[in-house]
Amino acid sequence: MRQLGVYIHFPFCARKCHYCDFPSYQGMERWMQPYLEALCREILEWKEKVRDYAVKSIYLGGGTPTLFSGEQIARLLEICFNSFNVQKNAEITVEANPGTVDMADLFALRSAGVNRLSIGLQAWQDRHLRFLGRIHSSSDFVQSIMYAKEAGFENINVDVMFGLPSQTIEEWLETLEKVCSLKIQHISMYSLKVEDGTPLHRWYEEGKFSLPSQEEDRLMYYKGREYVKRFGLRQYEISNFAIPGKECVHNLIYWHNEEYIGCGSGAHSYFNDERFSNTSDVEEYIRAVTDGTPKINYRERIGEENERFETIMMGLRLVEGVNKQKFKARFGKDIEFYYGKAIRKLVEQGLLIDDEVSIKLTEKGMDVQNVALLEFMQ
Repeated sequence: MRQLGVYIHFPFCARKCHYCDFPSYQGMERWMQPYLEALCREILEWKEKVRDYAVKSIYLGGGTPTLFSGEQIARLLEICFNSFNVQKNAEITVEANPGTVDMADLFALRSAGVNRLSIGLQAWQDRHLRFLGRIHSSSDFVQSIMYAKEAGFENINVDVMFGLPSQTIEEWLETLEKVCSLKIQHISMYSLKVEDGTPLHRWYEEGKFSLPSQEEDRLMYYKGREYVKRFGLRQYEISNFAIPGKECVHNLIYWHNEEYIGCGSGAHSYFNDERFSNTSDVEEYIRAVTDGTPKINYRERIGEENERFETIMMGLRLVEGVNKQKFKARFGKDIEFYYGKAIRKLVEQGLLIDDEVSIKLTEKGMDVQNVALLEFMQ
């Protein structure tokens, strides 16, 4: 049976973070219940289409899914379990912001089958949290972790950021020290990106802050990568580190360029050789699902050439790289048949390792991944 991931989007936030360009919104509480009902309908619409698939992950992201009660999320998951062939050991993740979950909600989530939490800390220091527009403090974060552990969660990811304005290396390492001291199983560490259309971008254009240099940004990354090793967290992707066996199944679906479906406003799918996405307008999404009118605002057929390149592009984010045997099984010919020239050139430049099992970027190659990928586009 073919395997599949399911992503479910919750576009509501108590307050929109200053750096966020995701399709999420604040001040729309009146639409939360109608949206939940629309989500349930869309999930049911997928039932027949994916009946021959085994679902190995369900990921509830946002936005802030935990603005909904544990009971509401449990009801939604029950519909998922009744509609999809969910594997017994499937990874079920819910994103949670500190300060939006209490003990009762976490017990409800755990009882409903959620076995993984992803909690957004971003930074330990409250001054950085205020700058980013986060609604929580570091003490709120610790409390949420304690609640989660008491509720029985043994697989917790924490998102953290480096490269913040005026952030020192000492502050960055303090953030990692505080997180690792809580015996977390997974850390995602990202460099701050100033995205168009965000308050952060406007402030940057107005000269209200400056960002660390590229050298300072890279130094934080290197030091962070080395620091988490002390706590048994192994790097398996450019930005992700896990205790062995706790790697994120859902994100691996993306990095292996496998199929997934997305439910909710702004959600994307890669299914049956097509990529498509729902409208990101919450009201339009609710109306379309309720009326049975089209909700998809983008659709693209993926040809084999694009599929091959995307498999390379995503796979080279992984430390293990692109497995040659799996590539041949998927596309019918050896990876060298399609990309031999690029592989040889990148190996000569010290950017790629080519062995019997896989092709994978060197540490130097990871730093200039976009340059390496250009060779595969030739």
